[in-house]
Amino acid sequence: MNLYRSARAVAGASGDDMIDWQSAADAAKAVTDPGSLELEPDEREGYASDVREARAAVRSISGVDFDVPDTVEIQNRHHWIDANIATFERVMGALEEEVPAGAFPGVARTINTGTMTVLLAFLGRNVLGQYDPLLLADDPDENHALYFVRPNIRNAADSLEVDADRFRRWIAFHEVTHAAEFGAAPWLSDHLEERMKDGISALSDGSLDRASFQELDAAMTVVEGYAELLMDHAFDDEYEDLRRKLDARRQGRGPLQKLFRRLLGLGLKQRQYERGKNFFETVVENRDLETASRVWEGPENLPTQDELDAPTLWIQRVDR
Repeated sequence: MNLYRSARAVAGASGDDMIDWQSAADAAKAVTDPGSLELEPDEREGYASDVREARAAVRSISGVDFDVPDTVEIQNRHHWIDANIATFERVMGALEEEVPAGAFPGVARTINTGTMTVLLAFLGRNVLGQYDPLLLADDPDENHALYFVRPNIRNAADSLEVDADRFRRWIAFHEVTHAAEFGAAPWLSDHLEERMKDGISALSDGSLDRASFQELDAAMTVVEGYAELLMDHAFDDEYEDLRRKLDARRQGRGPLQKLFRRLLGLGLKQRQYERGKNFFETVVENRDLETASRVWEGPENLPTQDELDAPTLWIQRVDR
């Protein structure tokens, strides 16, 4: 790691945007060990076979005809940072269009670039796998992407004292379930984008569009919960021990890491996972997996905030 090079990149932030994205990427990589991509014999084929088998299993369970992205990458941490710069720039660009420049744009740019550096470095050291639906992409037909951050997967498996191949397979299945969701619901990307844009536009006007943020939260809760539902049925091994150990590892981190997770909304994601999982477990207990899959028939079938906490209300509505 090179703290001096990172600080110099942030201090040299320039341009007309709120964030100097290249400087943020350079600074984040300067303080992040890229990790090894020296794959063991057959490891590359292991990733490929995990994705293929996950696709076949999830297709069979869900009845959804979908494919995995053309882009399936085994990355180190620097690769992940480079791949996600464009994603962050798209999302922040929507906000930048709505927010006027302040009185000291140069100072604000440096602060914003430093903040993005910290975020990218933290996530780059912690993300295991990622299904990227490329929200807010300029080309709506641009392929989605599937990433595996190999050094993080290996480190997590070692620290959790679990079999590395089994842990990798579990991550692959989880990410492929997200691919299934967006394959089942071609409208989902547009729905999420519209909620994001409405919320950002309201913030720029000094107001809070609670309805948009609640709908976005509900949709993401469904995304997380349905993925766990498919995992329960598709993964060919019991994985509660993996989930329990990973959750314990997150809870056991130091106060600074816990603060980062809170600031980045990762606690919210955990809540979405738990709430969504409970919702779909109740639906399946009262009906079946086919009924649960009706959430993807259209945005009108997404549960409301009230229905997420009372799944029988949602069942009654979609059964009409």
